Amino acid sequence: MDFLRNLFGGGMPADVDHHTRDEIERMINELIEIGRKEDFLSERPGGNFDGHCHHIRTRVIGKRLNEVGGLDLMQRAREKVRRKLKANMAAHLDYAWAEIGDWKP
Repeated sequence: MDFLRNLFGGGMPADVDHHTRDEIERMINELIEIGRKEDFLSERPGGNFDGHCHHIRTRVIGKRLNEVGGLDLMQRAREKVRRKLKANMAAHLDYAWAEIGDWKP
């Protein structure tokens, strides 16, 4: 059942209000755009990347997704990123989200 829900765009936590659902969708879309335009990782820190070469806004989004829906919501967001972008970009997201909640790359 989870597979079908993910496949057809579901996957939102059932207990969130409409405003939070909209926020989640915006954040996931923003992640996809970051992945398309910049990447989630960099070879050097600076600009949009922190001292660990992780995209700063990507980490902010990861922390917020973790607050709202924990690891399950983060995994669902990652799956949407993987479907929209190349698999290596999802792997980059894995490392950019290191140490957020229970996330493990």
